[in-house]
Amino acid sequence: MADVRPFRGLRPRPELVSRVASPPYDVVTTEEARALARGNPHSFLKVIRSEIDMDPGADPHGDLVYRRARENLNQMIEAGVLARDETECFYVYRLTVGEHVQHGLVIGASLDEYQDGRIKRHEHTRPDKEDDRTRHVMALKANTGPVLLTYRAREEIEDLVRGICTAAEPACDFEAEDSVEHALWVVSAPGDIERLYSAFLAVESLYIADGHHRAASAGRVRQALQAGNPQHTGSEPYNCFLAVAFPHDEMRILGYHRMVKDLGELEPESFMLRVIEDFRVEPTDVPEPGGPGRFGMLLDGNWYRIEAREESPLPGLDASSLQEKLLGPVLGIADPRTHARIDFVGGGRGIAELERRCRDDMRLAFALHPLGVEQLMAVADSGETLPPKSTWFEPKLRSGMVVMSIE
Repeated sequence: MADVRPFRGLRPRPELVSRVASPPYDVVTTEEARALARGNPHSFLKVIRSEIDMDPGADPHGDLVYRRARENLNQMIEAGVLARDETECFYVYRLTVGEHVQHGLVIGASLDEYQDGRIKRHEHTRPDKEDDRTRHVMALKANTGPVLLTYRAREEIEDLVRGICTAAEPACDFEAEDSVEHALWVVSAPGDIERLYSAFLAVESLYIADGHHRAASAGRVRQALQAGNPQHTGSEPYNCFLAVAFPHDEMRILGYHRMVKDLGELEPESFMLRVIEDFRVEPTDVPEPGGPGRFGMLLDGNWYRIEAREESPLPGLDASSLQEKLLGPVLGIADPRTHARIDFVGGGRGIAELERRCRDDMRLAFALHPLGVEQLMAVADSGETLPPKSTWFEPKLRSGMVVMSIE
């Protein structure tokens, strides 16, 4: 079962939502966030990337940054930019880009189900990122960015969700600068809430698609607040985390690519000799991998297509294969979560970003074929984990569309 909860969301006024809603905190750098928010006092980046309001040399993880985030959120509430719904609601969030459309339900997801494994994970978290989001949630007493969840599609839920969308106009609807249309419906009728709640009870498991650090930090915050609340009952708002749940057959994954700063102690010739021990290699003018089990490799301005000679122990999971056969044993990157020589580029930024970074500050890049949603769920069901940054979901949810207070 999936115990999904309605809540009293904080939402922007409809005429301001396009100025408030922002990209997630972890897909833009501080410099990019500062540029996006310039001239827009309502940008939610001032809450989730509050260092943009401070001197460029300020510590992005210093106490002042989290205090500023709380101040900025409070100012938005006091100015009426954000207002809290009068009753507990679900929300339908529709994303449209080109011909692709997906409908998700904005929910309070159960931290009990997360901690006992019924909300399943496929990634380990990085301690520094988990610490950052924990401090952010504790300072604001709010979940400001949703966790992206998926579940095996059920016709009953899809009929309910689509019925809500056809019965009324959305509370807000706008097209962002990246050409993605975001629309939101408020589900406040008790009958609709009960039907959605009951329909999700038949969902065997929810799966974290994106937002492992946000979910983990919500669990740490719940633990701290529970310890300080002698009247804890389990019904407090901090027992849930903000999430949007989409059916698996509407989700879209792009490749999540790797870049490496140097070849370690290897020269290009000796590196290539090591690569051909486990991979077939051929020069190419087509950077895209072309299918599962293949990779585009960029070295010193030249693209190669490489393909593993033997199938990975986790067949079809290309990030695992690359890590086990090349990044670890050849380049010495044992733990990609923490190693300083590796970086990642989400599929939305594309091949051009790999080429730019290899001209600027990286030596080597690998373009990966995207994982399938069914593969992701199979890994989570088996209790296994993927290497970090294995999946890049698009289109991205906007932060600030709905905020969940945990006070």
